[in-house]
Amino acid sequence: MKITIHKLLILLNFVIPLAVQSQTTYFIPGGKEEILLNRLEIKTRTNYFTFSGIKPYNRRDVIREAEKLDSLHNSDNSAAKQGLSNIDYHNIQSMLMANSEWSKMKSNFSSKHPILKNFYLSKANMVDLKKEDFRLIVNPIIQYQQGSKGGNTQSTFINQRGVSMRGNINSKIGFYFYFTENQERQPDYVRSYVNNNIAVPGAGYIKYFKTNASDYFDVRGGVTWKANSYMDMQLGYDRNFIGNGYRSLLLSDFSTNAMFLKVNTHFGKFNYQNLFMELVAQRIAGTDRIYPRKYSRISYLSYNATKWLNIGLFDGVILGKTDAMSLPLFNPIIFVNIPSKSEKRIDDKKYTGFDIKFNAAKKIQIYHQMMIDRLKINELKNNWWGNKFGYQLGFKYIDVLGIKNLDLQAETNAVRPFTYSCTDSFTSYNHYNQQLAHPLGANFKEYVTIVKYQPLPKLFLEAKVIYYKQGLDSLKQGVLQNFGSSVFSFNQKRTTDYGWEIGTGDLAKCMIFTFLASYEIKENLFFDVSFLSRNFDRITTGKLQTKVVTAGIRWNIGRREFLF
Repeated sequence: MKITIHKLLILLNFVIPLAVQSQTTYFIPGGKEEILLNRLEIKTRTNYFTFSGIKPYNRRDVIREAEKLDSLHNSDNSAAKQGLSNIDYHNIQSMLMANSEWSKMKSNFSSKHPILKNFYLSKANMVDLKKEDFRLIVNPIIQYQQGSKGGNTQSTFINQRGVSMRGNINSKIGFYFYFTENQERQPDYVRSYVNNNIAVPGAGYIKYFKTNASDYFDVRGGVTWKANSYMDMQLGYDRNFIGNGYRSLLLSDFSTNAMFLKVNTHFGKFNYQNLFMELVAQRIAGTDRIYPRKYSRISYLSYNATKWLNIGLFDGVILGKTDAMSLPLFNPIIFVNIPSKSEKRIDDKKYTGFDIKFNAAKKIQIYHQMMIDRLKINELKNNWWGNKFGYQLGFKYIDVLGIKNLDLQAETNAVRPFTYSCTDSFTSYNHYNQQLAHPLGANFKEYVTIVKYQPLPKLFLEAKVIYYKQGLDSLKQGVLQNFGSSVFSFNQKRTTDYGWEIGTGDLAKCMIFTFLASYEIKENLFFDVSFLSRNFDRITTGKLQTKVVTAGIRWNIGRREFLF
């Protein structure tokens, strides 16, 4: 049996009216809230925050927990304060203010100087319309960053303008809408990625703009409802992320938006999420057309074994070539993929994984993630090409050496050759010519170090150092040799079956350093100054150095970065 998107929407017309509980919306990724929530998870070890490997975050549940912490600020019990700093409490107040629809603490949220009596009645939101059965919050989105040439013949820039809206209807149906119109000229190495993949990282349909620049829309949105006390549902067009690290080997938000149905069930120490997604199999260069679709289900079960230990199980399946969604795709039980008798699902592709993390001494978090594409244990010693898997290991250390709001994160990621790739674009782990997991694809080992410091309530400092080595595909006498680095090498034959180690192929080494200083002029309006240095050395093509200095403003939007 097959079911189309049209039939699914008809079904949801019957399901949504059953929602009788208050709904929620989700944080936009990349905001300043993420810094705070990382710290709160380690400091407090509360049940909700330990489910933080599922992103984007649920506004309602986050604000509920944050209000509990805020109420302790004036407490005489120092132990109850969880060791949070005054800057942490400032950040909590800022988050409560920006999400006032869920906050009960509104005494100091009102603006002293509203604009035209109707705009910025509260300090954080341009429009906050409250009616008996309707709530609407509207904010502008602006980001303009001007950079030096960075190896290009012309300077780099990012120019984003748009609007975000969210609200609820009759306290039953939540909705959100996010739109930006974008032009950007990326550094040279990003332009190379765009030309090779016919895709800008994180963007969908693009047009070329001026010289070596891109023009595209970023449209996201969805409706949310709470089916019962334990289940949130969302029908949206957006991105999702699973993991506790800077990168994810399971599902990242590197690729562009996708249509999905999300069912998130929370019961006691368990949180169970099902994602049913419609993806674009491959974008082809040339005239505009409707690109072929493919369908995927991702199930993720998260379990709080203790207050300090969380374990997650991941199960993903991508259907083989099909013109509609197969009913077994909607099987909600993790690790169960039973096809109907009338269907042969030999072309379906399964991805399996797990992660684990634990918080220690309210200072340190250690996390690990594993993605298994294919595994034969008896072939491990031979480095067989078909053993395709990757792992992540990292830690976070907050208030380093007793310095409040100085945080350190270190992480390593390694993925064996040919992981995530398959025989065609339908079953490989990609969407719209972009990787669904790590931006490097496969056949790499990476080391990431991140230092974040907030010395003042309005000042944010961040430095990143990323080093990786990767075995790249290469041309030999005009023929592409497949060394298993690309998710998109569908038809190229490998050179051998055995002896595959990470780095096999056209070895490339890369060192990236970035520094960012952000000052918050007013609520969610930042002035940014940043520096990027990237040194890339490939055996066959030599060295490529990129250095870019940028400055600009950012309003109600996270920074756009290209760190790969």
